[in-house]
Amino acid sequence: MMHFDFEFFLVVASAVTGLLWLADVLLFARLRREPSLSKTKKEPLIIEYSRAFFPVLLAVLVLRSFIVEPFRIPSGSMMPSLLVGDFILVNKFSYGLRLPVTHKRITPGALPKRGDVIVFRYPQDQSQDYIKRVIGLPGDHIAYYNRRLTVNGKPLGMEPVELYQGLGDVNQMQGASGCDRRGAGCQVFVESIDDVEYTVMTNPGALYGRDGEVFVPQGHYFVMGDNRDHSNDSRFWGYVPEENLVGKAIMIWMHWDWRENGSGLDISRIGRSISQ
Repeated sequence: MMHFDFEFFLVVASAVTGLLWLADVLLFARLRREPSLSKTKKEPLIIEYSRAFFPVLLAVLVLRSFIVEPFRIPSGSMMPSLLVGDFILVNKFSYGLRLPVTHKRITPGALPKRGDVIVFRYPQDQSQDYIKRVIGLPGDHIAYYNRRLTVNGKPLGMEPVELYQGLGDVNQMQGASGCDRRGAGCQVFVESIDDVEYTVMTNPGALYGRDGEVFVPQGHYFVMGDNRDHSNDSRFWGYVPEENLVGKAIMIWMHWDWRENGSGLDISRIGRSISQ
């Protein structure tokens, strides 16, 4: 999820408007009341705007930095759990509070668990936010062969459910690869890890993927997308460092698929909880 550095903008804007307002309260307002400065008694427009915007900017900064932050899902890597056009809320204090911009952790918080859906700064380009599911914790042995996961020698439960319907008729939209570009015709499974159950999707005809096994280093997490054959995740670029964690995805608050032939506004997805 690429984004404009709104956090940095909020910090700067809050600091500038707050300092201007404070300077006016401590100095300029008093000077304007002096009889000798009667021509400058009117409050400058910039001070008026600063006084009006500072509380709003500060409130938004505190809310999105320490409590909850909205994100938009731009790709299908987490289908069928999360769809293109889902707008989600991310709990910012689940894994410890972090200062804005510097991202330095200031409270301990909990540790991510297997099955958590997390937002993190992409290790290869920290200007991008990614969303994936935690599969491996520090020290875990992860194996992935023939679209089946094994964690510490224990195969994960994986029960077939249905073919993903996607948009339109599956028989018309299904291609040679087994699924169409929106996922219609892909096989949906219920996968379980520890006490968490969630849905994943595979495309038997896809060549995209990578088998192998790894040990997760200390201070890092192994993550995967639920759309297993169409996800750029730890199988390809490695692990998520603990310091890159942004927060835990908790809820869909709106869905709007803006693409051509997209679903548009789908109120049925609003308010859906995101599986741990």
